[in-house]
Amino acid sequence: MLVFEEEIYFWLFLVIPVVLLLFIFLLFWKRKARKSFASDELLQKLAPNKSNFKPILKLILICLALTCLVVALVNPKMGTTMETVKREGVDIVFAIDVSKSMDAEDIAPSRLEKSKQLVRQILGGLGSDRVGIIAYAGSAFPQLPITTDYAAAKMFLQALNTDMISSQGTAISDAIDLATTYYDDDNQTNRVLFIISDGEDHEGNVESIADEAAKKGIRIYTIGVGTEKGGPIPIKRNGVVQNYKKDQNGETVITKLDSKTLKEIASEANGEYIEGNVTANVTETVQDLLKNIEKTEFEAKQFADYQSHFQWFLALCFIFLFLDVFLLERSTAWIKKLNLFNETKKD
Repeated sequence: MLVFEEEIYFWLFLVIPVVLLLFIFLLFWKRKARKSFASDELLQKLAPNKSNFKPILKLILICLALTCLVVALVNPKMGTTMETVKREGVDIVFAIDVSKSMDAEDIAPSRLEKSKQLVRQILGGLGSDRVGIIAYAGSAFPQLPITTDYAAAKMFLQALNTDMISSQGTAISDAIDLATTYYDDDNQTNRVLFIISDGEDHEGNVESIADEAAKKGIRIYTIGVGTEKGGPIPIKRNGVVQNYKKDQNGETVITKLDSKTLKEIASEANGEYIEGNVTANVTETVQDLLKNIEKTEFEAKQFADYQSHFQWFLALCFIFLFLDVFLLERSTAWIKKLNLFNETKKD
C-alpha cells in the first residue's frame, strides 16, 4: 500500500511548467540576440562546438531534479505490516468546586485559579490516561466527558468560573454521584476521582455517598485549596473588586478551608487527602499515587507499519543536479556524429 504523508507539496509540480516557459522565453531571446549580433553562418564559425542538444538535456535534468525533490517532500510511504497498539491507563475525573467561596484570595491569585493551575499541571504529567471534568457548586454539571484529548480538557478547564452555576452552595455529594456515571465499565479497577475544593459542604450526607462510590471501585482523592485562616469573598465587576460578601448582620463573611470534611471523604473512599497550596508537591504526590494504581487496557488499535522512501528521491535529485552542473554546453563527439538535429557542416 502506498500513502503520501504531505500531499500539499504536490502543488510544487506547478513550478515545472513555469521552468519550461522560462526556458522557451530564454531560447527565443537568445536567438533574437544572436541574429542582431551576426548571421547564422558566422556564428557557426565563431562557435563550431556549440551544441543545440545540451541545453535541452540540462533542462530535462533540472525538471527531473525538481520532480524528485517534490516527491521527496511529499514523502511516499509503503508497507503492509499491521501493528496492534494497546493503550493502558487510569480513568480520572476532576470534580472542581466553582462556588463563590472559591473566589477567596487567601491563596493567590484565588482558590479557583489555583485549582485550575493544579489540574493543568497534573494533566501535563499524564500519559495515556483518560480524563473528565465536573464543575459543581449548589449542584453538579458535567463539563467534559471521559477522553484522552488533553487539549480539550485544558480548554474546558480554562472556561471554569464561579458564575457558571446559578445555584450556590457546595454540593460535594452531587459531584460524587455524577462522577459515578463517567465510568463506562463495571469491571474497571482504575477509577479515580479528584475532588478539588475548599471543603465547605452545605448539603451533608457526604460520607455515605463516598462509601457508595468506594463500593463501585472508585477511589476518591481530595485536594484542599485554601487556608485555615481563610479570607473574605470578593464581589467583582469586570474583574475589579467592588465589595466583599456580608452576612445578614452586615459582617464580612470569612470562608475557611474545611480540611476535616475532605479528609473524611477520602477516608471513606480508600483515598487520600492532599494539601493543595503548593503546586509542585501536589503534582508529585498525584504522580506517585497513579503509579501504584492498576492500569486497565481501554483501547487497542491496529496501525499499518509504513516506511518512508523520501531518501531515494532526494538522492536522485542530487544526482540530477550534479549531472546538470558538470554537463557542458559544448558538443560531445559521439553525439555530434549522430547529427540529431540534421545539422550540415558548411565550409
